[in-house]
Amino acid sequence: MNDLQWRGDHRGDEVDHAATVAAALGATALSLRYNTGLHVSENGRSLSELLAQLVAFWPVPIEQITFVTHSMGGLVARSACQHGEDTGQLWRTRLRHLVFLGTPHHGAPLERGGQWLDRLLGQSLFSAPFAALGQMRSAGITDLRHGNVRDADWQGRDRFTSAHDHREHLPLPDDVACFSVAATLAARRGPLAERLIGDGLVPLHSALGQHDVADRDLGLHRHAHWISHGTGHIELLYRPEVGTQIVNWCLKLRD
Repeated sequence: MNDLQWRGDHRGDEVDHAATVAAALGATALSLRYNTGLHVSENGRSLSELLAQLVAFWPVPIEQITFVTHSMGGLVARSACQHGEDTGQLWRTRLRHLVFLGTPHHGAPLERGGQWLDRLLGQSLFSAPFAALGQMRSAGITDLRHGNVRDADWQGRDRFTSAHDHREHLPLPDDVACFSVAATLAARRGPLAERLIGDGLVPLHSALGQHDVADRDLGLHRHAHWISHGTGHIELLYRPEVGTQIVNWCLKLRD
């Protein structure tokens, strides 16, 4: 994936969520390209430092910042928020909205399946060479196993053999309006759709920040999340109703 995928087509109409939101808020849309080979926390630190430079050198004072993120980008944004807060960055005080599209806050089964396959193949002398192929997955991808956002979530551990969730809980920033859009391939809501199907990559509960352990639940209010039915993970970028929902959320806060 790359930043160019934010611009797409839906039934002949161009869709660009960033441009839609920027136009509604009277803002300037900027795209971020980052290295998914790095750990999420490393990219988060780089983003925080980049935003510090942006605020310092932008030709006019920056009044507010809105993040619209997709997939791993949501984890990077959360990590950047924490870094900006820990280091007292000015940009952090300008952040008003944080929107997640299909972000695996609590991980993605596909990466956990890859880790399980690594362990299975590694148990035999004959299949061990194939396990090495699976271990070519990048640091950023293995962070998606459980949704790592801090250095402490992965440092000091073998990222290919550690199956347990070692994350330190990182709550959403309480001074920022946070919203989550999740997708499901199912046409309508139901127990099976919610627990098993998801958008093909990210389960519904993970995208909504929900967790069976109360202390890990991100606590998003039901009015702060929205579900797009009959939609795949990448399709979230090309559904005009997603952009409309983001605009409605952001504008409602200004009323």
